[in-house]
Amino acid sequence: MFPDAAAAQGHLAAPRPTAVGARITSAPVIDGRLDEAVWAQAAPLTGFTQREPLTGKPTTERTEVRFLTDGEALYVGAWLYDRDPAGIVPGEKVRDAALTNSDYFAIILDTYLDRQNGFVFATTPSGVEYDGQVVKEGEGGGVNQTGQTRAQSGALGGFNLNWDGTWKVATSVDSLGWYAEFRIPFSTLRYGGAKVQAWGMNAARSIRRRNEESFWSPIPSQFNLYRLSRAGTLEGLEVPVKRVTTVTPYVLGSIKRDFVLGHEVEYPREFGADAKIGVSPSLTLDLTYNTDFAQVEVDEVRTNLTRFPLFFPEKRPFFLENAGVFSAGTPQAVDFFFTRKIGIDGLGQPVPILGGGRLTGRLGGMSVGALEIVTDRGTGGQHPTSYSVGRASKEFKGRSRFGAIVVQRIATDSGADHNRTYGVDGRVGFGDDWTFDWWGAMTETPGRSGNDRGYSVRLAQSNRVWNNSVRVVGVGADFNPEVGFLNRFGGYQFVETQITRFFRDPSKKWLRYYLPHLTYRGYYNPDGFYSSGFVHIDPEMEFTN
Repeated sequence: MFPDAAAAQGHLAAPRPTAVGARITSAPVIDGRLDEAVWAQAAPLTGFTQREPLTGKPTTERTEVRFLTDGEALYVGAWLYDRDPAGIVPGEKVRDAALTNSDYFAIILDTYLDRQNGFVFATTPSGVEYDGQVVKEGEGGGVNQTGQTRAQSGALGGFNLNWDGTWKVATSVDSLGWYAEFRIPFSTLRYGGAKVQAWGMNAARSIRRRNEESFWSPIPSQFNLYRLSRAGTLEGLEVPVKRVTTVTPYVLGSIKRDFVLGHEVEYPREFGADAKIGVSPSLTLDLTYNTDFAQVEVDEVRTNLTRFPLFFPEKRPFFLENAGVFSAGTPQAVDFFFTRKIGIDGLGQPVPILGGGRLTGRLGGMSVGALEIVTDRGTGGQHPTSYSVGRASKEFKGRSRFGAIVVQRIATDSGADHNRTYGVDGRVGFGDDWTFDWWGAMTETPGRSGNDRGYSVRLAQSNRVWNNSVRVVGVGADFNPEVGFLNRFGGYQFVETQITRFFRDPSKKWLRYYLPHLTYRGYYNPDGFYSSGFVHIDPEMEFTN
């Protein structure tokens, strides 16, 4: 079934590729044309190889990528030649639109060189901006809810599509193909403190009409761009070590008068501010006072006909940067910390945020996060409340990690009204194929003395032939992470099994692959009663065209 498998595996075992960012003194104009002489100072990255449809084979169209830096930003130029420019698929002109519907070019930057976390920047021939943050190589290991879109799910904790960085991209198309030109300010990224650095990096190109996806650093067909343990290295980057500080104030004014009651004219007004302080190149302190979320994108309208809570992703900018630092638990099932519980009451009404701060980044080789937010009394009677979170995690070689988190909610006018969550989690990678995830947690809530503990274990296998996993989640009847997200209350045990077999027959030119798979999910009450379940059997096929 896999006549090219040996050749492909041999190619994937080749030494990790490296590239160098050329130092320049005059920055190029970001117009997508790539005709400035400054681009000739960088050596081109070539040798892109296919992930699909023919793993390990050279890309069918010539592709060159160059990197420049002037000490303030990283510049990326991509020459995406195409012998049939009329066949280029431009795609939608919408930020963060799905890349798979068009031709695209993307890069991923592992700025701490931990081979697990990174920033993604991508574009299409239409010149859209697509960006996000990757944690745990994109393997969030979450439980998707029925009827939920990818943007709503946030890729189940492994990829934060709702993060929007400050950068610029432009594209152009001519008779030779299409071109992409990026400017990514270093102030948009987070990295270590050395003046000259090496980052993990990979680049990808898709040719939509051929269902072809190629990478600079080869990626097996069962993985994607997020597989940073397979990425190459970008060396010689001179980065600024100065600390960046920005302050964004706001003022809201209005005029109000009640003519019926004869009141005098009133002039209600509010003011507040957000500040971002670079404590170091790898640590960022965000401060907020009287936070205003007037410009935040609204949620999609969804009707809930079940007895379970719906999951809506966080979209408020203050909470989005480095949100993956606080990720712990099973996304969308048992999240230990969920920022949408702050500033929004149980009925979806806003609760004024008086102020607070958040420190995120790297310290002593560890990912750290600390948050303190204080809210005012809500219109629904919610007490003034203080929210505190502390999180630390450490990445190890072999795609492994260990972390701990503490979350607290306490009413500022009544210490008896509080809730705490304590959790530990980890991941162990066994080569490329096997991954073992686990977490354990307990909560503390006055008035609840029953089983307040939870746990999860998950074993997954992924290679060119099989993609399988089994997971067991246990939640006690009094497990109550009030500042997290729990998809079912009252306690349960969840069992999930997924079995996928991959077939490819090169003799069938019309068939790209055959992918039969089976999924089972079952929920059981604490007394063992089968509550609900889901069985999915699909003989999936994808055609070459």
